[in-house]
Amino acid sequence: MRSLLRGWTAAAAVALSLAGSPASGTAQAPHFEVREAGIEEIHRAFRDGRLTARALVAAHLARIDAYDRRGPYLNSLITVNPDALVVADSLDRQFQRTGRLMGPLHGIPVIVKDNYDTRDLPTTAGSLALAGSVPPDDAFQVRRLREAGAIVLAKSNMAEFAFTPYETVGSMLPGYTRNPYDLTRGTAGSSGGTAAAVAASLGVVGLGTDTGNSIRGPASHAALVGIRSTMGLTSRDGIVPLYLDRDIGGPMARTMADAVRVLDVIAGPDPADPVTAESRGRVPREGYAAHLRADGLRGKRIGVVRQLSNTSTADTAVLARFEEALRVMRNAGAEVVDVQIPELDTISGSLWCGRFKTDINAYLASLGPRAPVKNLDEIVASGNFHPSIAGRLREFQRFTSPEEDEACREAVANVPRLRAGVRAVLSSGRLHALVYPTWSNAPRLIGDLNTPHGNNSWQLSPPTGFPAISVPMGYVQANLPTGLQILGDAWSEPVLIQIGYAFEQATRHRRPPESTPPL
Repeated sequence: MRSLLRGWTAAAAVALSLAGSPASGTAQAPHFEVREAGIEEIHRAFRDGRLTARALVAAHLARIDAYDRRGPYLNSLITVNPDALVVADSLDRQFQRTGRLMGPLHGIPVIVKDNYDTRDLPTTAGSLALAGSVPPDDAFQVRRLREAGAIVLAKSNMAEFAFTPYETVGSMLPGYTRNPYDLTRGTAGSSGGTAAAVAASLGVVGLGTDTGNSIRGPASHAALVGIRSTMGLTSRDGIVPLYLDRDIGGPMARTMADAVRVLDVIAGPDPADPVTAESRGRVPREGYAAHLRADGLRGKRIGVVRQLSNTSTADTAVLARFEEALRVMRNAGAEVVDVQIPELDTISGSLWCGRFKTDINAYLASLGPRAPVKNLDEIVASGNFHPSIAGRLREFQRFTSPEEDEACREAVANVPRLRAGVRAVLSSGRLHALVYPTWSNAPRLIGDLNTPHGNNSWQLSPPTGFPAISVPMGYVQANLPTGLQILGDAWSEPVLIQIGYAFEQATRHRRPPESTPPL
């Protein structure tokens, strides 16, 4: 670990020394402020000659050096790509030669959660048990990003093996990831490293994964947009699994526009993931970005799920932000009505299958002979994991198979009931979407697992497979972000994007954290 950090600091020093050199093409260029800069603004600066990919990467490396291991010490990144500047130089040469951007994400530095396979960087899922594991190829989504011109800038910290939605801590990176809006607070889990890094402008956009919460919860805690898409819209190939039947990878960004531009790149079928065959013919030909409409709330019918929002432990300040959000929707032309989902109260038994053993063993086998461990038993035997997950690892060891496990059998029976129930509410109410707070409570103090968490993300979207988007909903206690979750029927991403974008444009809640100012 110490050698990794030395390399990190050296990379930042090189970046700072070369960013304005004649070779970079930016010696005489005016300063470009990367904090909060979005994809469209960056590409405009490329075309205008005000910015190069090298200068952009160098600026982000400088912010990483200043804020992730010093200053506020966000502790959000496990590995920084030592070749990021080399890739940026290649993109700059191509742009100078052709006058055209390589793709829709040309030169964009991306933060990738450390459970996505990367052919040139270790993929550890936050665990020392996988330290040094370099997969044979990229995850499908990572490959799509690179083909679109993106630069994998860093791999982010995560809850080890994505086990918890409540905190971002593992054995690969000592210490907790800290929330840039309040350094005493957590980032939720498990994509908290991506959330903190993107919120602090250590990268432009990021990839997270979501099994029950872990794109939308961290997005809510960091004033970001997080998209959990319909099961089958994005490939799970090359993502270290938690529960494969619930895992989804997707974008985390500071704006709806940036998140949707990433979604446009990663969506679609992948032969390596059979579930994505369902996406054929369902991805809009015009692209998802065409649905970024400022009037997207006009004429929409929105159902309010107070079974999730108005619980006995909900933070009254979060509920106040939620009521304000509903007023914004009405003022923007939406009809907002309360609804009930009976199945939330009547389904007994499990909606979840704890199949981690089956899925992690299959993933480790896919790594081939270079895998540092071959199965879950070897992970446990190694002792190379955070003490907080020891009990869960041993519990998973007792798992037999999805067919034989009682909870899995219950889920097979219960999930269709929940899916039908949600669909019935949407249909009978002629609703375009359902809304509720992403979390009904503010981000907790780091290490606090006793006070109410308020996590609503696991209840509807993962079991049904339906898409859900979290967008900033405002702040409580002056500076703690909260999120609004918008859920719809399968393949309703275009409508959810319209609603989310219109809400974002009407409220402009996103603001940068004070702990990571411009350099």
